[in-house]
Amino acid sequence: MTDVTEQLEIIKRGADELLVEQELVDRLKSGKPLRVKAGFDPTAPDLHIGHTVLINKLRQLQDLGHHVIFLIGDFTGMIGDPTGKNTTRPPLTREDVAQNAATYKEQVFKILDEGKTEIAFNSTWMDKFSPADMIRLAASYTVARMLERDDFGKRYKAGQPIAIHEFLYPLVQGYDSIALKADLELGGTDQKFNLLVGRELQRHWGMPSQCILTMPLLEGLDGVNKMSKSLNNYVGITEPPSEIFGKLMSVSDDLMWRYIELLSFEPLATVRKWKDEVAGGRNPRDIKVMFAQEIVARFYDQAAADKALTDFEARFKQGALPEDIPDFQVAAEGDTVGLAQILKQTGLTASTSESMRMIGQGGVRVDGEKIADKSLQLAKGTTAILQVGKRKFARVTVS
Repeated sequence: MTDVTEQLEIIKRGADELLVEQELVDRLKSGKPLRVKAGFDPTAPDLHIGHTVLINKLRQLQDLGHHVIFLIGDFTGMIGDPTGKNTTRPPLTREDVAQNAATYKEQVFKILDEGKTEIAFNSTWMDKFSPADMIRLAASYTVARMLERDDFGKRYKAGQPIAIHEFLYPLVQGYDSIALKADLELGGTDQKFNLLVGRELQRHWGMPSQCILTMPLLEGLDGVNKMSKSLNNYVGITEPPSEIFGKLMSVSDDLMWRYIELLSFEPLATVRKWKDEVAGGRNPRDIKVMFAQEIVARFYDQAAADKALTDFEARFKQGALPEDIPDFQVAAEGDTVGLAQILKQTGLTASTSESMRMIGQGGVRVDGEKIADKSLQLAKGTTAILQVGKRKFARVTVS
């Protein structure tokens, strides 16, 4: 196993918070592989790269020699995690959970080493819980402590209903850490309360308390909002290779480094070298190409990554895409905004009528594709490269 200092640097890469660092250092010094747990409720089986931030961290820990447990919350999925919601979430049926879990497993092994990953289902132990067991679990935490959780507290103060079963979710998630004897649990920043419950329940049960590593919620292609399919600012891991490649090439140079920090498996020394080179004048587009190829190869293979680059170059570079494309934010009044209006607002055309005329003449491209539809709308959250004629370009994000 890698030495403790180097392990800690890799573990903390891109992380939001590590609790408690000294406890983790002591466990690493023991030389015993950590039991690392991350739980996933199978509520949305079609993953985007924002979902993979935690899975990437699991792979990094796996490569360091630690024991990774990918926990599918088939029991908690039927409760429905209310995190970040102001209403009670509808629980899933067992059939929904089973179907989504199968899709989850198929997708996550594009990142994790299947031979080194323990797949667990929390129904394995929770289905055996008697009513008396559940009462004993509920007795280990108070209502006052539950209301310290941000979303519960806000709903309580606003007079919005909180169902009793919602209090069970963090308790069951915490009990999972007992059942799995977790040394380290990973979760998004929105999961911090639940992760701390696991730590406290382990102590209550007389076990060593797990350490906690929270990971940030990845911004979408717009660089502002959390990556979300509903905002259309996402990169799906099952999208065609050319689509993944093109979307990643469309991100801003600043956002590129954020994505590399959280999603790339390139060594930290390599990333630092790239930053130094860009600071010294290297075109950040070169780095973006390597990163986009890495991600495509991860979810497909190297041949697909090479073809995606070739296709991208054919569409963009041969069309004399300039090195410095200006960035624009365009506000949508509703969920969409018309392409003709965007062209005018960004100065690519002088008026809406000129926009219509250029579209009609075949002089407008969106992400390299010629547009013929004068009524085309771009959805909120979309980021695209617009071209008018041969020399006018803009990278536009609809917000």
